[in-house]
Amino acid sequence: MTNQTTEATQPEEEPDDDLLDEDLEEETGEPDGTEAAESTEGSDEPAPGRFRRRRRKKKPRLRLSDLLNKIVNDESRPAITIGDLLREMDGRAFGALILIFAFPNALPAPPGLAAFLGLPLIYLSSQMMLGRMPWLPPFIDNRSLTRENFKSLIDRANPVLKRAEKLMRQRLSFLTSPIAEKVLGALFLLLSLVLILPIPFGNMLPALAICVLALGVLERDGAWILAGLAVSVAAILWVGGLAYALVKSTLFLVLNAF
Repeated sequence: MTNQTTEATQPEEEPDDDLLDEDLEEETGEPDGTEAAESTEGSDEPAPGRFRRRRRKKKPRLRLSDLLNKIVNDESRPAITIGDLLREMDGRAFGALILIFAFPNALPAPPGLAAFLGLPLIYLSSQMMLGRMPWLPPFIDNRSLTRENFKSLIDRANPVLKRAEKLMRQRLSFLTSPIAEKVLGALFLLLSLVLILPIPFGNMLPALAICVLALGVLERDGAWILAGLAVSVAAILWVGGLAYALVKSTLFLVLNAF
């Protein structure tokens, strides 16, 4: 009797935790959380039941010079309209088109060219200032150049453009933020208005400032934008001095003529 009582009052042994874990693993086919953490620690393999996200490789972005050469070498186009350029440039339309319209004025050019190319610059820069998508009215959008004339323009621009592209890289990103781009749009508008003024020798420096700024916007290079700001200040002072001298000499001639 004594032995039976002792056996009855003896507490039942609790099952071993390790055995329970092994049974659970056999039933579910998955290790418990502790073992999963230990197995994944120190290794690059994802935990069971989880999938590693594959990063898609981004296609290398075409440089502007390569993109322009691609457009020029497309023999299916007998003529190239401004609208074609706008669509081909896609997300880079502002910087690319502003550069294309400003570049001829940075070179020795016949009189009247600044007024002809200044109107698209005013449209594009005002839209950039307002943060809108690039758009041009039909009478500008439908203007075209023959492929041969466009090719001659690109052939003149490519050596300078390729040299500049080797020096550019993405840096000082705060100068290419959306707010900064609106401020740059206002500066582009001011320089475009200065560019179309009928002042002798007053076109080249504002056009150069626009080109340097446009390259900085295109390649997201804040250093080039800073350089463009410096050239812009010099251009405004230069044109202001020329305008002052022109007005003063005109008044002198008018007053002494009578």
